[in-house]
Amino acid sequence: MTAAIEISGLVKNFNSTPVLKGIDLIIPEGTFFGLLGPNGAGKSTTINIIAGLTLKSHGTVKIFGHDVEKEYKLTRPLIGLAQQEFNLDRYLTLFDLLVYQGGLFGLRLKESKRHVEELLLRFGLWEHRMKKHQRLSGGLKRRAMIVKALIHQPKILILDEPTAGVDVELRLALWEYLKTLNKEGRTIVLTTHYLEEAKALCNEIAILHEGSILIHDTKEKVLENSQGDLHNYFIHPPEGVAHA
Repeated sequence: MTAAIEISGLVKNFNSTPVLKGIDLIIPEGTFFGLLGPNGAGKSTTINIIAGLTLKSHGTVKIFGHDVEKEYKLTRPLIGLAQQEFNLDRYLTLFDLLVYQGGLFGLRLKESKRHVEELLLRFGLWEHRMKKHQRLSGGLKRRAMIVKALIHQPKILILDEPTAGVDVELRLALWEYLKTLNKEGRTIVLTTHYLEEAKALCNEIAILHEGSILIHDTKEKVLENSQGDLHNYFIHPPEGVAHA
């Protein structure tokens, strides 16, 4: 199976503080992959390195065989990142913002508008297309962040806490959208604090703790080893797995 993301010996130090301590991960194409861990575990640092927003200290990260630093012109368009923090332009309408985003990835105006229309309809945002950032609710902004990440049709979608702060109804609706995207063949990498979210969506799970991987396996194996409670990994790691 083709590796969508291949991480080898990844180290990141901020000044003299180690944040990632030599992690290794292979994420197959088409996987719905969950990256779990408490605050400070290194999840956001890992995805920022994958997306090219943060430079690594040591190791390699490849996207479909291409190095994210040496071949960034090839890898950046393959990734769509929906960050936890809202970064929507407050002066543009949602429609214009997304069309502009498409242009940043080289889409022609007509093509960008077509993609925007399709995604706004798909995510229930069409009626809000002429609103500006400050007029959107938190849930609408969260959906808009995912649409923004998808506008250039990336092969890999990275979601950093995509349902943080949204109500249960919207969370369940987003889950259905994401399941559909994955079934269509898109590789999805999800960071989340909601363990039920990982159970509902992911088919592979890796758990980070203090910059090291505690476990990486199929969801079924991870749940089996944790007796169905993923919190166990943060309290009593399985035999042979030590905290970093």
